[in-house]
Amino acid sequence: MRLIGNWTYPTTIRFGAGRITELAQACAEVGIKRPLLVTDRGLAGLPITQNALDILDAEGLGRAMFFEVDPNPTDRNLEAGIAAFRAGGHDGVIAFGGGSGLDLGKLVAFMAEQTRPVWDFADIGDWWKRADSEAIYPIVAVPTTAGTGSEVGRAGVLTNSGTHVKKIIFHPKVLPSAVICDPELTVGMPKVITVGTGMDAFAHCLEAFSSPFYHPMSQGIALEGMRLVKENLPLVVEDPNNLDARGHMMSAAAMGATAFQKGLGAVHAVSHPVGAIYNTHHGMTNAVVIPPVLQLNRTVIEERIGQAAAYLGITGGFEGYYDYIMKLRADLGVPDKLRELGVGADRIGDLADMALEDPSAMGNPVKLTKENTVRLFEECI
Repeated sequence: MRLIGNWTYPTTIRFGAGRITELAQACAEVGIKRPLLVTDRGLAGLPITQNALDILDAEGLGRAMFFEVDPNPTDRNLEAGIAAFRAGGHDGVIAFGGGSGLDLGKLVAFMAEQTRPVWDFADIGDWWKRADSEAIYPIVAVPTTAGTGSEVGRAGVLTNSGTHVKKIIFHPKVLPSAVICDPELTVGMPKVITVGTGMDAFAHCLEAFSSPFYHPMSQGIALEGMRLVKENLPLVVEDPNNLDARGHMMSAAAMGATAFQKGLGAVHAVSHPVGAIYNTHHGMTNAVVIPPVLQLNRTVIEERIGQAAAYLGITGGFEGYYDYIMKLRADLGVPDKLRELGVGADRIGDLADMALEDPSAMGNPVKLTKENTVRLFEECI
């Protein structure tokens, strides 16, 4: 028998409109008495963030916040966050926001008491075992977007400020101890963020579904996640106040991150270096590169994508699915090429090298080489 896999699944999730009111209770259940709320600069002054701080303050948990977080978080952001965590005598983190706030918040809780540099815990082999597991602080995650699924993830993406290379930092205990998914927190997102994060969730599900590794639970979750995005992302864009559709998108985001335990692929291998060098929005970058990656992988995934198309109610097998993606992108205003996001063609060689080193590259259905990766970047740009 050749079927083998190591499987783990997410954490406790409080899902539903208005459940942000349970934030202090969630902290108490995981043993946090002095939380540091970590978010990004854009969210720091918004009513949803101030309301969260008010909830904490009313229950005697203070209102400490760290928000020096870039859209693509860096090691410098992490150092500053750890300094704030230590200075405040905190005993846990509330990771609050989109992918940047969630990832950095998780890494602050992870790294606050570690003695090795963060890069020693990159997602390579069993490097995570180098960490002191007992020194990781508890985490409560509160997503305010519906895309990355970082709230149910065991890793955070961090950019090296010197080399501009993104690394995935992994440890099983980086998985938040508790999650609050409140669709009301996503209502005020600008359309471009709604689209970008929604397409990120779709890319996670698509790549997990296409991955050659064996993980039937993730396979099923990825398929249903695609259906939720297909049916609800257009509804959210049309009516930003549709809480049911917002809720389904939050579910799809968590499902995508759960599913990609099975693996990611060239979409993310391309997107990570592009985001690191050009500071593009991760989800929107994914959305741009999906079609060229589908064509790259077609010979291997055609039958599988045909099965997905049938489940999603799309006729025409692979061709029908590809046409659906192209129409969805056009309808949502996704750029057709990376050059429209400010990406130049002058560093394709460097980008290809970085993509080949990205852990996501290992999960691509077609083996990535320097030659086909350069061609892929040329097509994407």
